[in-house]
Amino acid sequence: MRRTNVTGEATATGGEARTADGTGTTGEAEEPGRAGGPPITPPPHPDGPDRPGEPDSPDRPGEPQHPGHLHHRNRANGPNRRYWRAGLQRGRIELGHLVHNPKEMSGHLINVVVALALGGFVSRTVPGTQVPMTHLTIAGFAAYLLFQVGLLNLPQILVTEREEGALLRLRATPGGIPAYLVAKSVLVVVVALGTLAVLLGSAALLVDGPLPHGPGGWLTLLWVTALGLLAVVPLGAAIGAVLPNPREALALIMLPSMALLITSGAVFPITSLPVVVQKVATVFPLKWMAQGLRSALLPDAARAAEPAGSWELPTVALVLTAWAVIGFLLAVPLLRRATRRESGSRLTERHRKAEQNGAGAA
Repeated sequence: MRRTNVTGEATATGGEARTADGTGTTGEAEEPGRAGGPPITPPPHPDGPDRPGEPDSPDRPGEPQHPGHLHHRNRANGPNRRYWRAGLQRGRIELGHLVHNPKEMSGHLINVVVALALGGFVSRTVPGTQVPMTHLTIAGFAAYLLFQVGLLNLPQILVTEREEGALLRLRATPGGIPAYLVAKSVLVVVVALGTLAVLLGSAALLVDGPLPHGPGGWLTLLWVTALGLLAVVPLGAAIGAVLPNPREALALIMLPSMALLITSGAVFPITSLPVVVQKVATVFPLKWMAQGLRSALLPDAARAAEPAGSWELPTVALVLTAWAVIGFLLAVPLLRRATRRESGSRLTERHRKAEQNGAGAA
């Protein structure tokens, strides 16, 4: 037998092992934790790095942060960066295709030509002021172009690409839908800002159009443009998610948009319309986009032609923000629903119907 002292050191003896206090033990294997037995391994700390799947808590004071926490956070942020990078790259490619496609570019430039023609044709002044009516028309058309890019062009793009199977392919691609939305946002914002710059620049050169007066006017132009796009782009995405097909998309959204152009005071003073029409127009974002851009482009004397006699910029910001929130609340679930509903059989059925309709029209 082996003799074990109180420190756990073993000595060879011929009999039973005794401890320092004289108690004897048998030759059986010692229990863990007792003298001479195997050492007890302490359990891992519940918040420590030894617990599977849980890094150290960064909020626990006095404890060093385990490198696994940084690795976990980097893994979570990595996909987001990839989606943004892929979306920006896709947006840049789509912008290149747009620039090199004369047919699509002409669609945006025709709107600028129409606005310049109307601005050059009108020669009188805004009632009650000395402000040229040309300036009011150009400012209103600038708002309508922003409205059109988000609420007309974007739904047609979404419906067309859905019919071509783009959403179905993106559904099978990891991170395809977030990157797709980033790309479309880049495309819409760049096209809207580019169209606005071309309109204001060409109007200032050709028909003595308006430009912002001072830094305050430029700042108002920027925030009204940004908030206006936030108000109409999500709505356009929501509409594009529920429209049946590209053939019906244009008819379903063009007529309401033209009605809003007339009733929102974009091309002539809204005070010349019936009071009931004015109140209905205040519900929609185009009226407030046009009023905000007029405040940035027209002199203060033009406030006399506004219904309230002022620009009401706080109300402009409030209404556009409300429409932006409503648009996002509608667009996200509708786009998810449209993506989930996509399948190969649905795509094949749509193609079959499109071929039958084309054959019948021929």
